[in-house]
Amino acid sequence: MTSQEQVARLLAMVPYLQAHPGIGVAEVAADYGITRRQLLADLNVLWMCGLPGGLPDDLIEIDMDAAESEGVIHLSNADYLSRPMRFTPDEAVALLVALQAVAEMTTGPVREAARSAARKLSEATGQQDLVWLSVSTGDERIRETLASAIDRRQRVRLTYDGAARGVTSYPEVDPAEIQMRDSIAYLQAWSLERQDWRTYRLDRIVDVALTGQSADKHGSAPELPEGWFDQSNGEVTLELAASATWVVDYYPAREIQNHPDGSATVRFAVADPAWLDSLLLRLGDQARVRSPEGVGSAAAAAAREAIERTETLFG
Repeated sequence: MTSQEQVARLLAMVPYLQAHPGIGVAEVAADYGITRRQLLADLNVLWMCGLPGGLPDDLIEIDMDAAESEGVIHLSNADYLSRPMRFTPDEAVALLVALQAVAEMTTGPVREAARSAARKLSEATGQQDLVWLSVSTGDERIRETLASAIDRRQRVRLTYDGAARGVTSYPEVDPAEIQMRDSIAYLQAWSLERQDWRTYRLDRIVDVALTGQSADKHGSAPELPEGWFDQSNGEVTLELAASATWVVDYYPAREIQNHPDGSATVRFAVADPAWLDSLLLRLGDQARVRSPEGVGSAAAAAAREAIERTETLFG
């Protein structure tokens, strides 16, 4: 656990404890997903916090004897923290993107809860028109069938479109997990033919048929390797030709370096990799990725696939 995580938790915990006087230590620890020992350590930190000056009346008051011996928490003298901290715009946008991704990746009550939370956060922060998320999660019916098969440990037969290779296959698999990398959802499944783990893009699964057999146990599915977005801290640097510098007038940039020939080096914040892929496809050779490594690979693959499909259709 980092100190940053602890500070964020403490700021949220103070108004929570004020609203629930005498709440049990075990209940608070469960609500925050931490151990009893960590909660008591947090309370000891809070005990030393307060307004500048450090006098007794300036510090938050906590009955540590009651917390340690009786298992109940009484907190006072912290009225200046009576409400949770507000999200910054960047935090609100990041959380909205995460909630929208959860809604796209799940089904049933979890999806409805994510959608409800996203709507409430949008209304509360006024970010309704600032967040656009596009993830490749395939057909909703297929996604729901796979999610159900995973939950019930059922074997399935996929109709899988190889897209660029122009080959459709029908692998029989034991589905294990749906994972996402760079706004693309993948199924991690055990291939009966290969007797090994295989990865399938959800948007290329044309159909799913239950075989009526139970899936075998194969251990935990391997994690997909980290994509560029996971390692980039949500940033990308582009070299824009003079004809493409209009981009900075439409999208917020964190840093702009203008060059004598009219071109520019621009650093953008990226909340959704699909937005960046769309922009790169639109700009074509007017933009070049400077960093990080791996950015634009999905856009390049989409461009190659479009060319191959055109050649197949028109010779």
